[in-house]
Amino acid sequence: MKFIPVKGTRDFYPESMRLRNWITETWRRVSLRNGFEEYDAPIFEYLDLFTVKSGHEIAEQLFSFTDRGGRNLAIRPEITPSLARMINAKINSLPRPVKWFSLPRLCRAENPQKGRLREFFQWNIDIIGVESELADAECILVAVDALREMGLGADDVEVRIGSRPLTMAMLKAAGVPPESFEEVLGVLDNRPKISEKEFQDLATKVGLDGKQIDAIRVFQDVSDIEALEALAKGEKHFSGCQKDVDRISMLWRQLEDFGIADYCGLDMRVVRGLAYYTGIVYEVFGRGESLRAVAGGGRYDNLLELLGGPKIAATGFGMGDVVLEILLREKSCVPDLGRPVDLFVIDGEDGAMPVVTAVVGRLRAAGVAAEFSYKRQGVGKQLKEANRQGARAAAIVRADNVTVKDMATGRQQDRRLDEFLADPLAGLSDRR
Repeated sequence: MKFIPVKGTRDFYPESMRLRNWITETWRRVSLRNGFEEYDAPIFEYLDLFTVKSGHEIAEQLFSFTDRGGRNLAIRPEITPSLARMINAKINSLPRPVKWFSLPRLCRAENPQKGRLREFFQWNIDIIGVESELADAECILVAVDALREMGLGADDVEVRIGSRPLTMAMLKAAGVPPESFEEVLGVLDNRPKISEKEFQDLATKVGLDGKQIDAIRVFQDVSDIEALEALAKGEKHFSGCQKDVDRISMLWRQLEDFGIADYCGLDMRVVRGLAYYTGIVYEVFGRGESLRAVAGGGRYDNLLELLGGPKIAATGFGMGDVVLEILLREKSCVPDLGRPVDLFVIDGEDGAMPVVTAVVGRLRAAGVAAEFSYKRQGVGKQLKEANRQGARAAAIVRADNVTVKDMATGRQQDRRLDEFLADPLAGLSDRR
């Protein structure tokens, strides 16, 4: 019987694991330097946590089960509801603002396709307790900070920014009945991913007429802040939406102040599929639109209240590792991630193996990544093994002295054993 991985999951062999660690370590480093603290939650929760007020998309993408006590549980498809539950549990003791991040493993029961698997890792950044759009701007800054550190520039990625309240106002102005909003929002959320003919067909199928579809297109296709402001002032049904237009304008000025406006663009086609979003929303794409979103997020000011807590402002985003890895490869931004071997220790004469093991033990205790050969063979073959493993240097050990060969430059130096152990990496280049 032959066993294979479940469809939509991944095996992480060492070379894949190195890339995964590089991505998650970058996420963690960027989070910490931007003032966020790490948290985590159980990998499964009560099913109701995800289905209450979370919209059809997430409810249909759950791996759910009943435990031995008859309780309905689900493996987490996202971590934001868990975050809200945790915040609610200690709401009176947590200093505000709450700035937390997490790197959860998530599962969704859907058909695997390019950039979308059943199991994946996601970076979550959230700010709780700040009503100002400055918190939204900071979240976008953090996302850009990580992408920039990974080598992706403004020519490679774009943060597309929309507004859920303005989209809802547009639907109301177009005469769409409120009971149809959720279904129509699902169609609007898909518009950037499908052809205009497919969009027309889907919009007609959910009951929109030609005039309503045209109104939606006019709104969603505004090109910049000035065009949005002009549309809002010129449309009487938008008279009560100036506050949300002002939020977008203020957000844009803050993005300019943060120095990342060149990464960002207005896009009213972005509405986000989850029902709990209440304000500014955004998605991050590789320029050229060959992939689905790398990240997405926005403001969700009602979620904590919907899950039994007080009404508190909240905003954040999630960035998945699957699409990010594809994009990094397409843009040639994946670094050389060889094994981190500092020194490959070689027995340079008969009987020197006990010295080799003693040296390796001392080096590892001092925090130096040291390797050696299990097989007794000539120095030349061991040097080839050192090179294959990507070692910075080879240390050829004899009775009481060591010849250190820099594998990048080929330069050699002879050192006394005690001197070498006192500073084993002295004089080596940083290159492997």
